[in-house]
Amino acid sequence: MSGDHIHPEPTSFLRKHVFSVDHKVIAKQFMWFGLFWLLIGGIMAMLIRWQLAYPGTPMPVFGKLFFSSTGGVIDPASYNTLFTMHGTIMIFLGLTPLMIGCFGNWCIPLMIGARDMIFPLLNMLSFWTVMLGGAVAFYSLFVPLGGSEAGWTGYPTLSTTVANQGTGETLWAVAVFLIGASSIMGGINYMTTVIRLRAPGMRWTDLPLTIWGLFFTAVLNVLFLPVIGSAMILLVLDRVFGTQFYVPASIMAGGGGGDPILYQHLFWIFGHPEVYILILPAWGIVSDLLSFFARKPAFAYRVTVGAMMAVTVLSAVVYGHHMFTTGLSAMLGESFMLLTMIISVPGEILFFNWLHTIWRGSLRMDTPMLFALSVIFVFGLGGLTGLYLATISTDIYLHDTYFVVGHFHLTMAASALFATFGAIYFWFPKMFGRKLNETLGKIHFWGSLVPLTIVFCTMFVSGYAGMPRRYYDHTSADYLKPLQHLNVTTSLAAFTLGIAQLVFAFNFIKSRWWGEKASENPWEVGTLEWTLPTPVPHYNFKEIPNVVCGPHEFSNPAIPDGKDWIYQTEPLAEQPA
Repeated sequence: MSGDHIHPEPTSFLRKHVFSVDHKVIAKQFMWFGLFWLLIGGIMAMLIRWQLAYPGTPMPVFGKLFFSSTGGVIDPASYNTLFTMHGTIMIFLGLTPLMIGCFGNWCIPLMIGARDMIFPLLNMLSFWTVMLGGAVAFYSLFVPLGGSEAGWTGYPTLSTTVANQGTGETLWAVAVFLIGASSIMGGINYMTTVIRLRAPGMRWTDLPLTIWGLFFTAVLNVLFLPVIGSAMILLVLDRVFGTQFYVPASIMAGGGGGDPILYQHLFWIFGHPEVYILILPAWGIVSDLLSFFARKPAFAYRVTVGAMMAVTVLSAVVYGHHMFTTGLSAMLGESFMLLTMIISVPGEILFFNWLHTIWRGSLRMDTPMLFALSVIFVFGLGGLTGLYLATISTDIYLHDTYFVVGHFHLTMAASALFATFGAIYFWFPKMFGRKLNETLGKIHFWGSLVPLTIVFCTMFVSGYAGMPRRYYDHTSADYLKPLQHLNVTTSLAAFTLGIAQLVFAFNFIKSRWWGEKASENPWEVGTLEWTLPTPVPHYNFKEIPNVVCGPHEFSNPAIPDGKDWIYQTEPLAEQPA
């Protein structure tokens, strides 16, 4: 349980704003870092979509800036680097720092009644390690022969020196290793903090669902990021020291060799839990936001926690559905197919719990609630389409088509991104003392949801029609030319989606310094962070709070004074006999 976890308040600028051990400052550092990389990854997405819609045509503005040697035309090698680094950046340097680094740091101590993380120095090292990983990834784009071109999965032999002689691929592997090390540090910190520093009276069943999502994510990070770390070490050894872990014997001139499929096993043992590493915090945040803005208790709280726990456990044994086309034995393939079908069940339970939470609720349609509702929609679309990829017979046809791209973007990228936006709009007043503009927030929401749905649903059509992913120019194949209009539609919707993010950027920057000042609890929510003054003091809680009820006591007749909500530190009135 929570105790006096105090470290001195810093006095110098560097210790206060740069090398800070205060979880709130580190959360904001992760936020700015993640938003910067989302910008870089988003620009890359726009470049990719331009090339797919208008192959061989110089791109306005960015074309002359980035591809001056080709007159603004994206060349094939640059295109390979773009889709490789876009995926790496959005997952490892954008969503992970924002969803887990920022809101894990911000929410966990404040929502469990602690003064800080249990390991403040490790927390600071976690941020600066991911910062170093980002610097290495950025530098890799400018080395001779360019950055990585092997795809964000980095499959050998494309990622070995057999296919890629430059140092960009090596730096990519080092960057992924560093980012993983950062997340392991954070995972250890998050798990231990939740276990050891909960406020007196806060039982496990009194935790907000946001904390449950972050806790389960921390468990997965600690268990599976060492696996991807080991895969990167072996790849660097192959590239730098001439070992043969992933280079098959048939390619090597004399002597034995390794197995490229070994890398796929290592990558996806981490890679599929990574889907849930990103989505579990989103599920927790959405579960809380729906309750907060429907003014109702979260439906079946314990069942929701159990469903997230089941997904956490099952995520370790479903990775093989990414490898149905690699020659897995029929028995092993069928086992992975069955387990993947089973893991969809707790996801469906969560989906129906969300619908029950908002059913007949007194809905407040503020921007955080809109983004929470959108997660239900996009996750539902992505989850249903995942069933086709979990089944061997349909996956063999759809594998490496745009159907897969549409599926994982809706399930992981869109769901996690929209939940992150909901979290930013919700906790922004407590983080910065000001509210984001609601009108601009709603423009941002509708400008994101509608085109995003068009982008990825059009990809389902393209993929079902047989359009392969990672092609530089689909018009180069006669059988794909009739599908080019789908690429154009997808790209136009993607450009609209990109423009909508400019609205968010303007709203964020303007509101950060000049926005409407927020009250201490603008959403009328009872979790512990809203009991604190704004700005939150250095030690968070002058006195550690005593928790006496759960986080979702809305519209309870036992609430005193005729309110429809109550703080977790306030006792409920006695029920009449």
